[in-house]
Amino acid sequence: MQIDPRHGEAFLAVIDTGSFELAAERLHLTASAVSLRVRALETGLGTPLVVRSRPCRATPAGQKLLQYLRRARLLEEDLLQELAAGPAGWQEVAIAINADTLGTWLLPALADFLADEQVLVDLSVDDQDHTYALLASGQALACVSSEPQAMRGCIAEPLGIMRYRMLASPAYVARWFPAGFTREAAGRAPVLVFNRKDALQADFLRRRFGLTGGYPCHHVPATEPFLHAIELGIGYGMAPDVQALPALAAGRVLDLAPDMPVDVALYWHRWKVQSPTLERLSRRVVNAARAVLLERKDGTALPEV
Repeated sequence: MQIDPRHGEAFLAVIDTGSFELAAERLHLTASAVSLRVRALETGLGTPLVVRSRPCRATPAGQKLLQYLRRARLLEEDLLQELAAGPAGWQEVAIAINADTLGTWLLPALADFLADEQVLVDLSVDDQDHTYALLASGQALACVSSEPQAMRGCIAEPLGIMRYRMLASPAYVARWFPAGFTREAAGRAPVLVFNRKDALQADFLRRRFGLTGGYPCHHVPATEPFLHAIELGIGYGMAPDVQALPALAAGRVLDLAPDMPVDVALYWHRWKVQSPTLERLSRRVVNAARAVLLERKDGTALPEV
């Protein structure tokens, strides 16, 4: 069967907004009309596409359709721009990104590109271990992830290593670690954690001291406030070199374990067959990352693309 564009548009609107009512407002239709279009699409494809919950979400089959529709929309927009011999309007690209990448090198790398190419980014922020799932579910067309294995139909390009260090302010060290960064002291001192998906601190404390929890935690889910909280002595935690080196050089924070940095390898996941716009955006992201991040652990340089 062929997918009716109106039915695909209704399905996209439901997933994007999370409800049939909000999708109806976006499309200037009634909720019942949106429901009929989605139902017709499900009947034609012979499978449920939407879990009618709050918010609505795509079924496994719906996720595959979502991937297809987002890519098809971008390819169509690229074609129309090419036929018009110039920019014909803004294009939207959904990207899943980890917070530390967003808070450090990504936006400076894309600023000129987005304006020149008339591209709008729809950024979904999640832990680097979880952004891959947003690509797999069709919610993003590309992602930065710690997952090295590419999904079927996709390519995973190595970006480099983001190095993290366990940091604390001098005042914090004097208060909580006067006898050194020991297991006993680490079990009492408040730790800064980005959010409940952030395992960097927990993994570090388990490897270094065998601690498996029980220590107090602050949750600060924003990149700049996280480092600021370390500098203020609210807690100690892991921050990336690309963000924290100036504070280290100025003595505002101290490295509690200089012998034990944590290296997180990052990869850019994107579809093998993609629009020219996404291809150019991918080249910009990969080259910008390789200019900022560390080389691979084996010392092999990452070439420009």
